[in-house]
Amino acid sequence: MNNMLLKRSLPWLCTIGMFALWQLLCVGLRIDSFILPAPTEVWSSFMAHTGLILSNALQTLFTTVAGFALGVGVGLLLGLLIGASPSVYDAIYPVMIGFNSIPKVAIVPVLVIWFGIGTVPAIITAFATATFPIVVNVATGLATIEPEWQDVLRVLGANKRQILTKIGIPRSMPYFFASLKVAITLAFIGSVVAETVAANSGIGYLMMTASGRFDVPLVFAALVVVGIMGVAMYEAFALIERRMTFWATRRREAVA
Repeated sequence: MNNMLLKRSLPWLCTIGMFALWQLLCVGLRIDSFILPAPTEVWSSFMAHTGLILSNALQTLFTTVAGFALGVGVGLLLGLLIGASPSVYDAIYPVMIGFNSIPKVAIVPVLVIWFGIGTVPAIITAFATATFPIVVNVATGLATIEPEWQDVLRVLGANKRQILTKIGIPRSMPYFFASLKVAITLAFIGSVVAETVAANSGIGYLMMTASGRFDVPLVFAALVVVGIMGVAMYEAFALIERRMTFWATRRREAVA
């Protein structure tokens, strides 16, 4: 019971300690708010601009979830194709690595030329950043099927499609659900980056306009809101992972 209580309290204690240290450094070193605002100044800015921050946060959440949903669909499909076929792997995987190596902020100006300033570039950027980890994890899950399982099914008369559906896809599901936690955080990054360059709403746009006025507390308030949304989405997918793949994971207590 005490271990469970400690486990649940540690994240909160760590977060409170981080903000307390931040506050002490700002007050003790007398750091100007336009360089590094104290948490109390960030909170005051959030309370003063609650409506503005939340409306832009909802826009960012929409573009992130939309791009993430597209990334899940495309990433799952590509991951299955790449993991199931060595020929597809040889043809597509190098191209995906090259595309993923391109900084996503570099493609935003091109997206502006194609689609104009607004929601679409942010959605596409979120999609581009979220897709790769899903593809890699699903393909890895398929590629690491134990040969003994495949041999047993072949002896029983199973074909390649049956091996894929009976073993391959279930085997890759833990990898898939684990990749969702990474992909959703990357989708937030892609969405905010695009909004700083090519949007007229959203957290990224709010941060750029606030920094232009040297309203650094508002910038940090927006950053904290993005962090909270990211943690919330991460925990949501971590819960889904535990519910959907409990059969493939071990409890930490059992491992210890």
